[in-house]
Amino acid sequence: MDEVIAVTGATGRVGGRITRRLADEGVTVRALGRDAAKLAQLTAAETAQASYDDADAMRRALTGATTLFLCSAHEGPGRVGIHRAAVDAALAAGVRRIVYLSYLGAAPDATFTYARDHWHTEQYIRAAGVPFTFLRDSSYQSDLVAMTGDDGVLRGPAGDGRVAAVTHDDVADAATAVLLDGGTDGEASPHHAATYDLTGPEALSFAEIAATISRAAGRAVSYHPETRAEAYASRAVYGAPDWEVAGWVSSYEAVATGEMDVVSDAVRALTGRTPQSFADFLAAHPESYRRLLA
Repeated sequence: MDEVIAVTGATGRVGGRITRRLADEGVTVRALGRDAAKLAQLTAAETAQASYDDADAMRRALTGATTLFLCSAHEGPGRVGIHRAAVDAALAAGVRRIVYLSYLGAAPDATFTYARDHWHTEQYIRAAGVPFTFLRDSSYQSDLVAMTGDDGVLRGPAGDGRVAAVTHDDVADAATAVLLDGGTDGEASPHHAATYDLTGPEALSFAEIAATISRAAGRAVSYHPETRAEAYASRAVYGAPDWEVAGWVSSYEAVATGEMDVVSDAVRALTGRTPQSFADFLAAHPESYRRLLA
């Protein structure tokens, strides 16, 4: 059977990059997503409209695919169940390998509430009986800029903790390398049952992150280490559900506990090059902080 790699979340920031990279390599890519109009804009050989919670649509979309890149679903109380349904559909469709985009520090008792969902999803995939690879990415560098307020203050209960944030491009490059190396001549992929932590080249404190943004933007940017109470109060204005606010706040708290203070060599090992630093990312993407200049 010819290799067909199905990519979910193909219109998103990671899935879209992977879809383009695989297509450039001449691989038959089947791009999956929920928005038909966005799918039509992709360069993938095949597209299929499907959402994780529609088992029949997912099974049809994955029939004939040999490998599945499973991008995690949007956060929500039922996310683990949605992931399980997607895995079940893949197995029913005959998919032979799953590469799952997880999260750094995934554990049943992770401080970051969303990371717990990733651990439970990983366990379900482990029990599925097909070869798998887990890619646990750190926070995204672009999100660090997005978390900075228009007033130039980066707020959160991260204490003095550190995080080695990574770029979407580095994650996509690493994932593409794994997807392309599926094994040959009946041999299993060298990435079978592997878990890779995908991080940037250095772990920075939030004070250092603010200073780096400040130098790039040419304006004062500072870090205010909130207490938990302050963090919940400052985010109450958004009117978000409790589970979502808990996710926002606990993402900082996971930095404070040291759970995000991980610098991995996986991006370099998989891609052959050093991952991009935060300062270099800002230099290459001035649009990421343009709103701070207004």
